[in-house]
Amino acid sequence: MSGDADLATRAAAGDEAAFGALVREHTPRMYRVALRITGSPAEAEDVVQESWLAAWRALGTFRHESAVSTWLYRVVTNSALALLRRRKPTISLDEPAGQSTVDTAALAVPGPEGRVVRAEEVDAVLRAIGRLEVSQRVPLVLRELEGLSYEEVAEVLDVNVGALRSRLHRARVALLAELRER
Repeated sequence: MSGDADLATRAAAGDEAAFGALVREHTPRMYRVALRITGSPAEAEDVVQESWLAAWRALGTFRHESAVSTWLYRVVTNSALALLRRRKPTISLDEPAGQSTVDTAALAVPGPEGRVVRAEEVDAVLRAIGRLEVSQRVPLVLRELEGLSYEEVAEVLDVNVGALRSRLHRARVALLAELRER
């Protein structure tokens, strides 16, 4: 049994320390997903908290048919989508440049001017992703920003891989069109 699976089993049995370990391990990724889906740091924090509450309540029903991380991606994605359904259909597109969760320091661009230009490009792409329809944004975030496999994203979204590939294609086309407009 993997480390996460063991932690989930122990947490389901009431081991709060095991649950705390899961929270420490997976919260940063869950927050990134929630932020990219909601477009709001405050809402992303709320989504992550709701997700952990839901995960705690549902741990006893987790069947270990998928990786714990995949299950948690599904929980946070569903929580973020539920928040979007509850709020007005507007998304803040004015995320401050400093709020980016992409590690721009890790991008290999020579010189300070190059890093500034690259950071601006990254922010432009993230803002463009935030303007995509939710049905396009979510699979793009999970696949391209979080690096999940096609199979994992399909499982999170409860679609087959063919449908996922189609959604991703439409998302990439829409993203390119959005970037060209700007």
